[in-house]
Amino acid sequence: MRTPLIAGNWKMFKTLDEASSWADDIAKRVSDITRPEILVCPPCLYVHALAESLRGSPVRVGSQNVFWEDSGAFTGEVSAPMLASAGASHVIIGHSERRQYFGETDETVNKRLFAAIRGGLTPIVCVGETLDQREAGKTNTVIEAQIKNGLAGIDPGQAGLLVIAYEPVWAIGTGKTATPETAQGVHAFIRGLLRELFGQEVADRIRILYGGSVKGDNIDALMAKADIDGALVGGASLDAASFERIIRFKGK
Repeated sequence: MRTPLIAGNWKMFKTLDEASSWADDIAKRVSDITRPEILVCPPCLYVHALAESLRGSPVRVGSQNVFWEDSGAFTGEVSAPMLASAGASHVIIGHSERRQYFGETDETVNKRLFAAIRGGLTPIVCVGETLDQREAGKTNTVIEAQIKNGLAGIDPGQAGLLVIAYEPVWAIGTGKTATPETAQGVHAFIRGLLRELFGQEVADRIRILYGGSVKGDNIDALMAKADIDGALVGGASLDAASFERIIRFKGK
């Protein structure tokens, strides 16, 4: 069975003091948990501080982005070796906000993916369609292109290290959530694409997370679906109590 993963994406929120208080709070709340896996992805400025604060707890720390070179004259960028040395274990790649505001493409997702694997980080590769694309019936076409282009050149051994996050853009921060049935349909489609690319065994091993206004009142129904292996949580991860409720989902 795939071990569920509940990951929090803080985006550009919290001061260092606020982040430290959150870490103290969540560490106490989830000290007894061995399953699911728990991850928080703060702004990279806080990765080291949170990794130190959460040492010995079930909560691991990741980054929201990574550059595709390991070092060099790239002002403002952060590399996989830097993140790993600061205590990061995972990295989010290709989030829709990176695509929307910062020019991320499937090709740059692919370059970041190889950098993450090279640096020993677990990549969480984000895919998802806009509302216009969904209403035009293009969801599967968009997802297929993002998966095939974003994962181009990855061999089955490397693919087994991946996490995929399906985030319908129309559900991110809007309060709208794909129904569990809608989400499951897309997750099953993604699983089928992974099977085509990497074979049944690897496809069955890759975790596919759902992201998009995940909260305590919808997590149980989402996690009841066969191909939903966890959640990439935005706003609800900023509060330790609400994040704990999601971590303690019922089922699986």
